[in-house]
Amino acid sequence: MTVDSTLHSEEAPSPRTLNMLEHHVRAVALEKSYLKGNHKIPVLRGVNVSIRKGEFLSIVGQSGSGKSTLLHLLGLLDSPNVGEIELQGKRIDDLPAHARDELRNRVFGFIFQFYHLLPELSLLENVLSPLMIRHGLREYLRHRREYRAAAREIIGRVGLDHRMKHKPSEMSGGEMQRAAIARALVARPQILLADEPTGNLDAQSGREVMDLLRRLNELEGLTIIMVTHDDSIARQAHRIVRLNEGRIEVLGDQASTRTG
Repeated sequence: MTVDSTLHSEEAPSPRTLNMLEHHVRAVALEKSYLKGNHKIPVLRGVNVSIRKGEFLSIVGQSGSGKSTLLHLLGLLDSPNVGEIELQGKRIDDLPAHARDELRNRVFGFIFQFYHLLPELSLLENVLSPLMIRHGLREYLRHRREYRAAAREIIGRVGLDHRMKHKPSEMSGGEMQRAAIARALVARPQILLADEPTGNLDAQSGREVMDLLRRLNELEGLTIIMVTHDDSIARQAHRIVRLNEGRIEVLGDQASTRTG
């Protein structure tokens, strides 16, 4: 599937198409509920939000506000009951399962609060795992040297050269989070989705992770959507979306308050 085919068309895009392409990823009237026993628990109640290409957006809210659910829907980890997810103006939440799998592997990168590193693998092997999934064993083995070089380069960029052969149990929390970022980056995603990336870290490690995310956004133009409950962390993004009981409460431009 080619998600950016409209960008390469010989025909000049219409004003409507140009307006659509301003949105890298977009949620339209999202509703999401879960069943608890016989009870239907609403989590998102008609959420609309657009994220521009190269933007760093924070989604904030108290526990249970729906912020992680929104992130999971944007990254196709879950499906809405009502509403749509669009990527560059094209609906993607209703695509066949194999196409959604491809988008998760090629377009979206994921960082989670609890890292989700495989304990039996070394740092290098953990970082390589998305490429193994994308290409399959035979193709991976054919290009193994190339992929390992790419993984080593990214591990160096996050400052973990000295941990290349270490397993997660031999690394600190901050190192494991940087390892998770390297794993997300090795597939060269267009959009990075970060769910509480500093929530399990001490203050110093949290600052290091935020510095890394901001450099990726500023120097490489990576679109980042981050969930956090910490307003001081959220203010380091360009813009904040605040969720309250499944609805957007505040949509603010943080350009004048972003630090660093």
